[in-house]
Amino acid sequence: MEPSKEFMFKYKGFYFGVNTSAEHVASLENFEIKDSDIFIATYPKSGKNGTVSKEEINLPLFNHLIAAVPKFFFLPANTCNLIRATCPSERQEGSHLTGGAQCLPEAEIIYVTRNPKDVLVSYYHFSKFITTLEEVPDFNIFMERFLAGKVLASSWFDHVAGWYGHAEDFNILFLTYEDMKKDLRSAVLKICNFLGKKLSEEEIESVVRQATFENMKKDPRANYENLPDDIADKSKGRFLRKGTVGDWKNMMTVAQSERFDEALNEKIKTLPIKITWDMNSEK
Repeated sequence: MEPSKEFMFKYKGFYFGVNTSAEHVASLENFEIKDSDIFIATYPKSGKNGTVSKEEINLPLFNHLIAAVPKFFFLPANTCNLIRATCPSERQEGSHLTGGAQCLPEAEIIYVTRNPKDVLVSYYHFSKFITTLEEVPDFNIFMERFLAGKVLASSWFDHVAGWYGHAEDFNILFLTYEDMKKDLRSAVLKICNFLGKKLSEEEIESVVRQATFENMKKDPRANYENLPDDIADKSKGRFLRKGTVGDWKNMMTVAQSERFDEALNEKIKTLPIKITWDMNSEK
């Protein structure tokens, strides 16, 4: 089952939502990147909202600037300049661009990965909640589209492999959603060190406390509860749903999990990372 053209179009091999256009994407390819720019890049539903930003580290109290990132998502490498922040300096930008580090040689980049089974399940529920995404009632069909890269942001593997392919080339900090769930304080310290910021113990504890999924779910700056009805169907879910590790086990059957493994496991073995499928085991 092919994606509906009512919700997506293809441009230079990547899928975009119809709330933008090929002309708009092309017109923004030459946006100038500054060496003070900061990009937080993820595949959709991988934990961008849970990442601490430089602006948050600059302030004594956590202010969830990430929740204010412009709503341009799913950028491929050749249009990685689509997102543009409004801050005059140290602009923090959130991106779902694919393998786009080659477009950002001067920027600081934080790239967050999440195990793809949890990404799949979260993305499936998210597609029901967001009205600009095609709602696919059958999870099997959605999974096959995901495995084939026929969703917004295209292939999960290509996205992750594209960024890790530049691990030694540019100024990139790699984090995983699962590691942040295990030890958020260590993740905050890594980000502070990467961005050259030093916080007091009190400030670190404040950031950690307010950056937990539970607190972000209550914060209107992070939970997007104010999304208008023509964008979000609140009867079908929430922007921040569970935020757990291993929730795929509650959704996927054994057969579906095996089909997923068959499609991706050999490719995943080529990645320079360990995938944490749940909090009790790593693969």
